[in-house]
Amino acid sequence: MSTDEFDELPAPALTNDCFALPAGVNWTPVDDALAMLKERLNATTARQVTAVTETVGLILAADVVAKRANPPEPNSAVDGYAFAGAALGDGPYVLPLVEGRAAAGVPFEGVVPEGYAIRILTGAAMPMGVDSVVLEEDVNTDGARIAFNGPIKIGSNARRAGEDVNAGDVILTATRRLTPADVALLSAVGVAEVETYAPLRVGVLSTGDELVETGAAAKAGQIYDANRPMLLAQLRAWGFEAIDLGRAPDDRTVLADMLNEGAGRCDAILTSGGASAGDEDHMSALLAETGSLAMWRIALKPGRPLALGLWDGVPIFGLPGNPVAALVCTLIFARPALNLLAGAQWAAPQGFDVPAGFAKTKKAGRREYLRARIRDGRAEVFKSEGSGRISGLSWAEGLVELPDGAAEITQGSRVRYIPFTSF
Repeated sequence: MSTDEFDELPAPALTNDCFALPAGVNWTPVDDALAMLKERLNATTARQVTAVTETVGLILAADVVAKRANPPEPNSAVDGYAFAGAALGDGPYVLPLVEGRAAAGVPFEGVVPEGYAIRILTGAAMPMGVDSVVLEEDVNTDGARIAFNGPIKIGSNARRAGEDVNAGDVILTATRRLTPADVALLSAVGVAEVETYAPLRVGVLSTGDELVETGAAAKAGQIYDANRPMLLAQLRAWGFEAIDLGRAPDDRTVLADMLNEGAGRCDAILTSGGASAGDEDHMSALLAETGSLAMWRIALKPGRPLALGLWDGVPIFGLPGNPVAALVCTLIFARPALNLLAGAQWAAPQGFDVPAGFAKTKKAGRREYLRARIRDGRAEVFKSEGSGRISGLSWAEGLVELPDGAAEITQGSRVRYIPFTSF
């Protein structure tokens, strides 16, 4: 066949860059995509009343007010002797002891006269007539009197009522994900139940005829499905209810049926594969047919094909099929969006400027995320940027984020490192 037969079909110049922008196509910057998600998404889960002891990992749906002060009454911070400091001079002091003592849960019922002291233990309510405590290590006693040196600061070693929290204070605000420390705070101020959002139900669906379950016999051309187990595990680690929706073949009708089933069980769905524009990329095609495809040309690497849309009112995140790109898109886009759907606040990951332990020339046009970790105070990156290199995800402990514009990174340049824990 002669080349003359191709005169009417000119060949394009080679770019060797699958992320190069096609002529006339403007990709959506990462920040614009994030802003769209932040603006359009709201909490979708039901509210429920939950016992405080069962709230860790749940998100508050309403502000919480303290029912009781903490501490509820003045008490001693140490084991020692309590007295009225305002009545004393500069010292040294010799004070007679009243009979009895004050202990935690067993308060002294009487009044301590001015010029007297009483034995008091840590956590005990301060008796009437006293305002200060001296440590037992600073006291000599013969059982009837105590002697100690001054000067004494009025109020020393005594906790004021409500010095931590006052009754009626707003102690926790809506949208907060509750921690074990929050459980302690709520319990201390008399709150036994709070209003929370039900856990967000997030489905995970893989697509592609090439996928097979790990452990099954893989035929020629088939690969084990790594994305679904990875995404389910990540969702559970974030405290969401992860729902396995299985694998869909490259069949648009079957995929639509599986999405219908998933939309009835889930508050959001993550899919991987089929989000680009190829013959078998049915996810983006289905979302486009429903008129809900928001955008899929996101200017980032890895993860160019990213479909964002709705299916029967349920947000769909159509992730790339390559595992590295799938996880990066989940971290950057799905994580903050799922937070909003779950009732929490939009949360941008915290990054740190650190010296680069690598060199790289970056082209302008898209934001890049490199698998990275910190060693000897520098960010080192994985040896390959290939999206199929799953070992790099296991190797990495975070991401290096490179800006949208061109950049020349040399050893020691400052780069932004985001630990995986920041997500």
